[in-house]
Amino acid sequence: QVQLVESGGGLVKPGESLTLSCAASGFLFSIYDFSWIRRVPGKRLEWVSGITSRNTATYAEFGEGRFTISRDNDKDTLYLHMNNLQPSDTATYFCTRGRSPETYYDSDIDRGTQVTVSS
Repeated sequence: QVQLVESGGGLVKPGESLTLSCAASGFLFSIYDFSWIRRVPGKRLEWVSGITSRNTATYAEFGEGRFTISRDNDKDTLYLHMNNLQPSDTATYFCTRGRSPETYYDSDIDRGTQVTVSS
């Protein structure tokens, strides 16, 4: 059974950082591409970042230069390090298989982890 469990969210002030984690199980992690997706309150899902099985990373424009996606195939874990967080980054963050806005797996979106940026 495929499981992706996000963690690491929280309440932070503008300008602060957070690192999100996504622990995977039930499938061969190393051969998959992954994405981080977020749901901003009252809005649709937004693709945040993707990483291929070969560690090629891409970012949405709002995350370029602030966010870093990475993966640890030994730990079956995906990460998203976010710097200089802003109130507009407040959202529930999800990890999914698939590396792009067109190819991420909707079916992987489950509980997510909440990030709130507020002074």
